[in-house]
Amino acid sequence: MIELDHVSYRYPDRARPILRELSLQIDAGEFLLVCGPSGAGKSSMLRLLNGLVPHFYGGRFGGRVRVWGRDTLEHQPRELADLVGFVFQDPESQFVVDVVEDELVFAMENLGLPQTIMRRRVEEMLDQLAIAHLRRRRVSSLSGGERQRVAIAAALAAQPRALVLDEPTSQLDPHGAEEVLTALQKLNADLGITIVLCEHRLERVVQYVDRVLFLGEPAAGDAPRLVVGPPREVLGAIPLAPPLQALGRTLGWTPLPLTIKEGRAWTRQCWVAPARPLPPRRAPASPRGLVARLRAVTVRYGEDEALYRVSLDLRAGELLALMGRNGSGKSTLLKTLIGLVRPAEGRVEVAGRDISRTAVEDLAREVGYVPQDPRSILYHDTLHEELAFTLRGAGRGGTQAESAIAATLAELGITHLGAAYPRALSGGEAQRAAMAAILVSDPPILLLDEPTRGLDYLAKANLARLLRELCARGRAVVMATHDVELVAACADRVALLGDGELVVEGPAAEVLGESLVLSSQISKLFPGSGWLSLEDALAGLTAPGAATTGTA
Repeated sequence: MIELDHVSYRYPDRARPILRELSLQIDAGEFLLVCGPSGAGKSSMLRLLNGLVPHFYGGRFGGRVRVWGRDTLEHQPRELADLVGFVFQDPESQFVVDVVEDELVFAMENLGLPQTIMRRRVEEMLDQLAIAHLRRRRVSSLSGGERQRVAIAAALAAQPRALVLDEPTSQLDPHGAEEVLTALQKLNADLGITIVLCEHRLERVVQYVDRVLFLGEPAAGDAPRLVVGPPREVLGAIPLAPPLQALGRTLGWTPLPLTIKEGRAWTRQCWVAPARPLPPRRAPASPRGLVARLRAVTVRYGEDEALYRVSLDLRAGELLALMGRNGSGKSTLLKTLIGLVRPAEGRVEVAGRDISRTAVEDLAREVGYVPQDPRSILYHDTLHEELAFTLRGAGRGGTQAESAIAATLAELGITHLGAAYPRALSGGEAQRAAMAAILVSDPPILLLDEPTRGLDYLAKANLARLLRELCARGRAVVMATHDVELVAACADRVALLGDGELVVEGPAAEVLGESLVLSSQISKLFPGSGWLSLEDALAGLTAPGAATTGTA
């Protein structure tokens, strides 16, 4: 059992506590989902459970955390490793050696385990996580889902009683996420391992868990709002909910559905499927002039082809979503557009210029790029200075620059972070900070790599709105993402990549509506409707002449 008793914590560089008077009991064998808005303290709460807070991060700590009777203040994280295994958001950050089997062995060598025990546990973990076929593979060659399962296996090497995971599916495609969540469910059900999981994409995990803990943002001087209970109860009470539950709450469905199957039982009562697919409700964008294009582009990393003969057009006023499995070439395509990767074959043009004859710094005036790791482009002591530096590079300063900075921070809802140290921000805050650093100069083309990493539903809704506004102002946006719900909310076109090749390209409603894997929750609930997002469904169900039964 894990007990948190009136826990408060403040990071060394923060004026206010990130956690205040937090009390909670996690039972042995429980599967607990932790959710809440970006910056509410979710990751900090997880770090309490194995002593990383306060032993590694420092700061001011109050209260007590006991893990199966051990006080985390009196025991270092290494002394809690037999009780709590920890998996970070980015599995690569905790890999030490190159080969899968060696990674598992290394974790146990640190514990001084006898050779016979190590060999047995390696075999057990390889079988339990279904990764025996990967034992000789290099970690760098694995897919995202495979890497996460290896990280989980390494965390389980000490046979802890609890496994704590910080957004383990945030970088994974739907198949990889399903692999990881299925493995966690099996560990919980078969071995009785306590699972504490932080996740923003609740639709992926809510059906697996026993309880949901919502950690809300505190009002000034108050304790955070804490809601904990069964999934249906909590999702019916908190401001964050996936499209399925948000629709159910709006239409008064009781009990609230947790799965698409449960949701369809309700939609059969309030909606009649059309005899033939309806056209999409949302009008397609009215794209303007061509701003970039790829023609038969091939990119190689050594002997491996990351892209093979890809041809695409990008027009002003349009949002193009790049989708596909981990390793399908999405990030490489973005890097090709900004000139960070040069094609081995084919031609790339940006703003009418062949990028093979254009310096990266010249391309950067036309193209803004936010990479997967937002902290990799944040260098300065404050976020305000980060944005000011971007504007100085664009030749803008003085009152005009200050106005642009204020407007950009407000647009992204991070005005309160202007004086913060960017690299100390939470994942969601860092994501929005990096976007602000790029958007402040108003580039004609915006490239985003996994832009919803660390963002809650409200922040994602605001991002979708902002991206639509940018396109309405004539900007072109290309985003690589696994987030089907974001694509459903704002994308005009979808390009699906597979093993470096362009598999299909077309309007978002067609690509998502016809996909077995990439369908949004709403398109699964209302097949053939042409609806992708919650906004589409609510508008369609209430439209004059809508094909409904009238019992919603």
